[in-house]
Amino acid sequence: MEHRLPVKIYYEDTDCLGVVYHANYLKFFERGRTELIGRLGRPIGEWNAAGCNFVVYKMEITFHRAARLGDECEVVTHLSPQSPYRMAMAQRLLRGEELLTEALVQVVCVDASLELREIPEPLLRAAGELKSRTG
Repeated sequence: MEHRLPVKIYYEDTDCLGVVYHANYLKFFERGRTELIGRLGRPIGEWNAAGCNFVVYKMEITFHRAARLGDECEVVTHLSPQSPYRMAMAQRLLRGEELLTEALVQVVCVDASLELREIPEPLLRAAGELKSRTG
């Protein structure tokens, strides 16, 4: 499944040179993951209330080019369920067709006690159905 989220670069996102501060790319990617999960049956707050909290287990990020103040970009997120306990999300920040930053993110699900739990079947099923419909 693929999800696209427009992101405009504001002054608050940048350093004194007008380029995005490296930690802010993580925020852009988090927004993309949150919006994608929200499209899979219910908003993320409802998943959390049901005892399903998504946490980043592992992330690999590559910075290719800097995003700059005023840029209009897009976070593209591809979801791929890996097991009953883990989902992979390949993410890219694009300025038009230009790749700025990419990340491979492994997400797991924990309960309120931070114990690992299976990702709910309806979520995996929705991700699989949407994936099969989109390619």
